[in-house]
This record gives sequence, C-alpha cells and structure tokens, in this order.
Amino acid sequence: MNAHQSVGIIMIEDDEGHARLIEKNIRRAGIMNDIKHFVDGTTALDYLFNGADGPTRNGPALVLLDLNLPDMSGTDILTKIKQSDGPLKRTPVVVLTTTDDSREIQRCYDLGANVYITKPVNYESFAQAIRQLGLFLSVIQVPDLED
Repeated sequence: MNAHQSVGIIMIEDDEGHARLIEKNIRRAGIMNDIKHFVDGTTALDYLFNGADGPTRNGPALVLLDLNLPDMSGTDILTKIKQSDGPLKRTPVVVLTTTDDSREIQRCYDLGANVYITKPVNYESFAQAIRQLGLFLSVIQVPDLED
C-alpha cells in the first residue's frame, strides 16, 4: 500500500485566490492526495476533531495552515492540534502565511509547527514555493495513527 496516497491534505486558508494557487501548484507537483479546504478555523477544527472522514477517526493527514483567519488565529488552531490528547497531535502542520515576523515564526515552532513557509507577495515566487512544498509532500512520511 502506498502511504502517500492515503494522507489527506487539510488546507485552512481564507483567501480563495491563495487557496486556488496552493491547490493548483500542489497538483502541478504531482500530488494527487485529497485536499479539503476550509476558510475558517471553527469549521476546520470541527472537521479535524469530529469529522467522520477527518484525521482523528480516519487516519493520517497533513495540515496547511494560514495564520490570519477571520474567526481565530492560526496559532490557536496549531495549539489545539498539538496539545490534543489523541493521534491528532502527531499530524504534521505546515504554516503558510504572509507573516515573516521572526517572533511569530519562533512561536509557531514552539507550539509544534513542523514547517513554516512565508507566502511571497510575488505570484511566481509563491507558485514556486508551493511547488517545492509539493515535492516535500511527495517524500514526507506521516506517522500512522494506530499506535
């Protein structure tokens, strides 16, 4: 069984343009995993913790997280994921944000983020960054949630 196929990608991004760009470039990098897109933290957290096909009940996932969301900060979501008791806390979280404040970056890593990527303002650099993320996603090993 190919582990890469079964890892669901959960994208929490309120900017539709960014979301489309991220998805397009992940696909361009050859990653065909399922991508679920949420535009706010409340719905995303509900899915992460309670969704019938969400990672808590249904196996490995990878979270792409924007920090600036309409209803809560991405760091709150990161905290909830990484401080949860169940298997969710081992879910890799890739922070994708426009913030390149070094204190914020430090804080995300302290909270348990696995990767922090600053969204370049320039379209081409952003597309390039996402393609590289796609390559990263194609080789990353995600912990099994059974243990």
